[in-house]
Amino acid sequence: MSAPVIVTIAPGSPAAIAGLQPGDEIARIDGQVPRDVIEWQMYTDAADVELDVVRGALELEVGIPKRAGEPLGVEVQSAVFDRVRTCDNHCEFCFIYQLPKGMRRSLYLKDDDYRLSFLYGNFTTLTRFTEADLERVVTERLSPLHVSIHAVDGEVRNRMLKNRRGAMSLRWLRALLDHGIEVRGQVVVCPGINDGDVLDDTLLGILDRFPELSSVAVVPLGLSKFNAEPAMRLHTTDEARRVVDIVESWQQTFQGVLGRRMVFAADEYYLMTGRPFPPADSYEGFPMHEDGIGMARTFEREFTGEAAEVTGVRRGFFAAADLPENPAAYTGLRARHADDAPTAPVAVSLPTRRDAPIGVLTGTFGAKVIEPLLTPYDHVRVVPVQNEFFGGNTGVTGLMTGDDLTRVLADQPDGHRYLLPDVCLSDDGRFLDGLTVDELPRRVEVVQTNGAALRAAVEAA
Repeated sequence: MSAPVIVTIAPGSPAAIAGLQPGDEIARIDGQVPRDVIEWQMYTDAADVELDVVRGALELEVGIPKRAGEPLGVEVQSAVFDRVRTCDNHCEFCFIYQLPKGMRRSLYLKDDDYRLSFLYGNFTTLTRFTEADLERVVTERLSPLHVSIHAVDGEVRNRMLKNRRGAMSLRWLRALLDHGIEVRGQVVVCPGINDGDVLDDTLLGILDRFPELSSVAVVPLGLSKFNAEPAMRLHTTDEARRVVDIVESWQQTFQGVLGRRMVFAADEYYLMTGRPFPPADSYEGFPMHEDGIGMARTFEREFTGEAAEVTGVRRGFFAAADLPENPAAYTGLRARHADDAPTAPVAVSLPTRRDAPIGVLTGTFGAKVIEPLLTPYDHVRVVPVQNEFFGGNTGVTGLMTGDDLTRVLADQPDGHRYLLPDVCLSDDGRFLDGLTVDELPRRVEVVQTNGAALRAAVEAA
């Protein structure tokens, strides 16, 4: 177990006044050893905290006068101070198994930690969940949690997770719901395995066994060209249509029984089938926006000004990938920062001509959403970036890499303005393949990934 290490200190904060310094290790807070930022927040929320600090070879006792609930004023280097609970499943569809070799180490960590589910929205299968975990979740009200369901049939779930505890672990889902913990579910649909009749049975089982679930996201299998599992394949158009039909049919059932739709199909299914996205009010407040459900409608409403508020987007794969060696220090609990503004865009040099033609860089899925919105702007064009780095059906904007952008931008005219959504960048301005915006062959403007930011950028003069 490692101690939390201070990365930055807010000027004028209680920590600054007490003399804490970046690099200090916090061994104990009022005699307690925090395991993660959840306990960190709990302990430092108290008034007048006493810290045991390790500074180099020195061991110090630092008293910090403060009011109860007043922020300490420090950022620590990671969210988990003990060992991240890794996943012992071997799912054939896991995207971690589909990464190429040679990427940075943190991207290959496969977690199944309920704390990261609470803090970052990662999905957990609950196969490593314990009675002690349940007690902590219930006592500290760590809600919402995000649970991968995939199937309620025990044999199918065991097969999908390649874990004989797959079926049994759903008892923890029932226990969480029994104790009033909000849980958001997910079903990753693998063609020929848990689609069709199995998906139909899964949604029936959810209504029968887990009707208290906050929501259920039905998302398609993501395949890269590095997938080595022969059973994993892309949806056919007919299979995708049936998924949408099943989900929309069950929405009506859930609406009639529970008074809410409960289950939603990912935007990708509507793109795959060529069907129009459902109306905005059918998403019931867009609770699963971060899971790729309702993103297109949200973006459209932000772009047109119909949405009263702008929805922040986590930085794609980086939301979970960099946790063990998190370069963006953690400052507080997910529940306390749910309405935070999106992270500020990375600063880059801009072209001098603000009236230059504009190219909007986006993934192939994003292009289908954005192109209709930009029709009135004669000086703006969409530049779809085919994802050759990962290949397969990888088309989301958050997985764009510097290598693919370099290839695409090399064929684009110089002197134009190129808009790059920040969702494909880590907090230190790097793409998944390690390249930075400064290494691209054209200058780019990094803009926040929402419709209002895009409209402001294309209308800037």
